[in-house]
Amino acid sequence: MKTLLVALLLLTAAACSPVRVESTTQAPGVDFSAYKTYNFMDVTARNEAAFAGGAVGIEELKQAVGRELERRGYQRADSPDVWVNIGVVTEEKVQTRETNIQFDGPRYIGQRRYRWEKQNIPVGTYQEGTATVDIVDAARNTQVWQGVAASTLSKDPEKLAARIDEGIATMFEKYPVPPRQ
Repeated sequence: MKTLLVALLLLTAAACSPVRVESTTQAPGVDFSAYKTYNFMDVTARNEAAFAGGAVGIEELKQAVGRELERRGYQRADSPDVWVNIGVVTEEKVQTRETNIQFDGPRYIGQRRYRWEKQNIPVGTYQEGTATVDIVDAARNTQVWQGVAASTLSKDPEKLAARIDEGIATMFEKYPVPPRQ
C-alpha cells in the first residue's frame, strides 16, 4: 500500500512539473529589429513521422509561437523575413523511486556478510516532449535564433495546450526582441 502511495505521489509530481527551457541561442551580430514578417516552414520538413498521429500538439505550438512573435511586432506573411521551423520529439520515460531500508528492508537476513543496497525501481511511465523553435533568416537561409523547451505531456488536450503556451512564453522571454507594450 505504501508503495502504491509513493508511486501516485511521484506521478502527480511529474505531471505538475514546470516546463524547462533547455537552451536558447542566437547568432552573433544579427539585427533582429530589421525583421518584420514571419511564416512557418512545412512541419514535415524536419520529422514527418512525428506528426503522423496529429496528437502531438503542432497546431497549438504554431499558435503559441505566432502569438509570441506578434507580441513583438511581427506580422505573418507569404514571403516572410524569417521562417519558423518547429521540431517535436516525444519520448516515453520510466518513473522510478529509490528503495528505503525503512520500508523496503530485507526479508531474510540469514546470509553472512549481507549488506543492504538502495536501488531505483520502476513505478510507472510517462511521456516527455521536447519542442525546438528555429528562427531562420529567409534571405540568407541561416538560423539566427533557436529555443528548446521540454516538459511532461498531458493526455488532457486542455492541459497540453496550457503547457505548450507556458513553455513557448517562457522560451520567448529570452528572445532578443522584447514584447511591445
